[in-house]
Amino acid sequence: MRHLFNKAKGGHPRAPLAHWRHALISGGCSFLAIGLLAWLNEFGVHPWVLGSFGASCVLLFGYPDSPFSQPRHLILGHTMSSLVGLAALTLLGVHWWSLGLAVAVAIVLMMKTGVMHPPAGSNPLIVMMLKPSWLFALMPSLAGALVLVLLGVLLVNLQPDKHYPKYW
Repeated sequence: MRHLFNKAKGGHPRAPLAHWRHALISGGCSFLAIGLLAWLNEFGVHPWVLGSFGASCVLLFGYPDSPFSQPRHLILGHTMSSLVGLAALTLLGVHWWSLGLAVAVAIVLMMKTGVMHPPAGSNPLIVMMLKPSWLFALMPSLAGALVLVLLGVLLVNLQPDKHYPKYW
């Protein structure tokens, strides 16, 4: 038990703080990205905003060098996880165990296909709570993720000290 407690204490008192400039630019880019998706919401029949996109902005604009922020991860992670949620909803219904199973399957698939995007782990839960049609995989999951990546390419690369993406 002591061994577990020692591991749980951690090794550092706190995570390093971001420079003010980087934090403000990341916040501004996130504002523009979510604002654009929300604005697009007002004109369409299908939604553009997905709750997990807020967390995607944390990675994309705050940590654009992270493997989790790269386009393949963001786009395929969101789309795949939403498809898992839709399949679970259709085949299993909404139960305590099917919620857990859907998230677990999404995580396993993202890990085994090399497209892990942590915010997308919440997509099966969102899908199963909203109970949308299968179009949800396209709108907002795929389309919104594509918009975020395009904005990432534009907004991150406007910063002279940043480069996005590292790979596709």
